[in-house]
Amino acid sequence: MDERGTPVTALIADDEAPMRDLLRARLQVAWPELQIVAEAANGVEAVELGERHRPDIAFLDIRMPGLSGIEAARRLYDRTHIVFATAYDQYALDAFEQGALDYLLKPVSHERLATTCARLRARLRARPAAAAGTAAAATAGTTAAATAAATAAATPPAAPPQDIGAQLARLAALLDNKDKPDKPPYLRWIQAQVGASLRMVSVREVLFFQSDEKYTRVQTATGEFLIRKTLKELLDELDPDEFWRVHRSTLVRVDAIGEVVRDLRGRHMLRLRNHAGEIEVSRNHTHLFQQM
Repeated sequence: MDERGTPVTALIADDEAPMRDLLRARLQVAWPELQIVAEAANGVEAVELGERHRPDIAFLDIRMPGLSGIEAARRLYDRTHIVFATAYDQYALDAFEQGALDYLLKPVSHERLATTCARLRARLRARPAAAAGTAAAATAGTTAAATAAATAAATPPAAPPQDIGAQLARLAALLDNKDKPDKPPYLRWIQAQVGASLRMVSVREVLFFQSDEKYTRVQTATGEFLIRKTLKELLDELDPDEFWRVHRSTLVRVDAIGEVVRDLRGRHMLRLRNHAGEIEVSRNHTHLFQQM
């Protein structure tokens, strides 16, 4: 609830249902009193539900069909606090640097969400306080009070945030550049079947992919999964700066490589962080480690 005892409400918009489920669950821990009044699977729904429910806060995925989260925000920000969910650090570093908007980097961590919730509570507390101050100044019966109110109103804040509308326009331009046909977005999530359930695995957790006949093995620090996506498909969808092909059957996350050694047969072998065992580098790919 806010300072007036009114429940604080929120909208969640993301085209991936598991991401909505994850954010809702973590919000229940970080802010139990927050009421999720609506969930949207695309930008058009986000605007419609935002106008219908008028939530205090909207958590918007940047990339959604119909309307992007940015376009949805441009229609909602005048009455709703906006928080973007994004997998792209460059947006956060550039477009959010003034602090007028907030963001959550996917996958959303408990710590970062707690920080965002604290900021939102502070902004919600400031809103009724500002309204009360305006009302008090309007009804003040003394010249001194009126003069003080006028002086405060005429004094700009020391470091005013950049206009939110301008920030959203700037963010939209960044997204347009990112979405050019020659720059398709890289794969962010792997869908792996685990028994009767579907497991969402962030590519940031993956140590390596290894083809295994009809399946591809996905290895993380905590376990392994099998998917039907081929290594060739993964090569087309993964960022080549993050994943290197070191063998006909293996793709390895570069920053997971702890060291490269030679075995008794002279082969290059990779030792990965957070994983026991070694991965062979084929002769066709030894050029990746020319300093060895």
